[in-house]
Amino acid sequence: MREIVVCGEALVDVVQQGGSGHEAARGSLAPLQPALGGGPFNVAITLGRLGSAVSLLSAVSTDTYGDAIVDALRAAGVGTALVQRRDEPTSLALATIADDGSARYSFYVEGTADRAVTDPGALPPTVAAVTFGTLSLVLQPGATVYENLMRRCRAEGRVVVLDPNIRPAVIDDPDDYRRRFRGWMSSVDLIKLSDEDAAWLGEGPAGSTAADWLDDGVAAVVTTAGASGITVRSAAGEVTAPAPSVDVVDTIGAGDSVLGGLVHHLDRHGRLSPDAVRSLTAEQWREAAEFAAHVAAVTVSRPGADPPWAGELRSD
Repeated sequence: MREIVVCGEALVDVVQQGGSGHEAARGSLAPLQPALGGGPFNVAITLGRLGSAVSLLSAVSTDTYGDAIVDALRAAGVGTALVQRRDEPTSLALATIADDGSARYSFYVEGTADRAVTDPGALPPTVAAVTFGTLSLVLQPGATVYENLMRRCRAEGRVVVLDPNIRPAVIDDPDDYRRRFRGWMSSVDLIKLSDEDAAWLGEGPAGSTAADWLDDGVAAVVTTAGASGITVRSAAGEVTAPAPSVDVVDTIGAGDSVLGGLVHHLDRHGRLSPDAVRSLTAEQWREAAEFAAHVAAVTVSRPGADPPWAGELRSD
């Protein structure tokens, strides 16, 4: 059986819906609603709900929020054997939702559990793919642990997937991060990122682009652009999958759903090996992107990062 390991943080999104000008004038604030989240957590939940064999590798607090995180993982069919429980508190992300459904974040991550992850040792031989990204590749000392694991997994012949999910608010030295990102490319098979991520990574003296990453050895770069759909660039060429038309409630977890949908599609079609990923045709990439877009469309049509279960989707 092929297994997928998702590496990175699980946290709590404290969601604040945009308030009216009248509320601001009165000095009042819109209500806050806690919700479980974090990019890697959302990816793992998506994969579990879609039916892939998946585990989360993370450090999770023993506080009440941490217990809720573990319970939610298990309820979605996500394995927790690689979850390290720690006494430090759970990270918090304050997410403000605008009227168009877009989200803006600020983070409370000092001294929290997830950034204190330790090396898990050898992963089981059944693990075919490992995903990385978001805050976990920024916040030390955990970032170095995950970076070393990324390189080790690629050397062991596993598919390595990266979603940088850039959060500028927590990146103290943008050019240093951009240099580190470029250095990961020889260990990465598939990159998924937003058009905003791509623009940010291309800035400054250390900036690079999808063309650079493909030259460095990445098999495919998948770029999301909201309602404009998903573009895949690979050696087979460039293809685009449209985004289904839906009423957007909020966009939290949209990109994570795309990544989960992509990896699940590759899993279900027996393509979770470096050679298989590199041999995909343009049409096969289009099919994967179309499925991922459908997964994300369901997620954005309801509040919170609430990806679909397999039974809610057309066959992949």
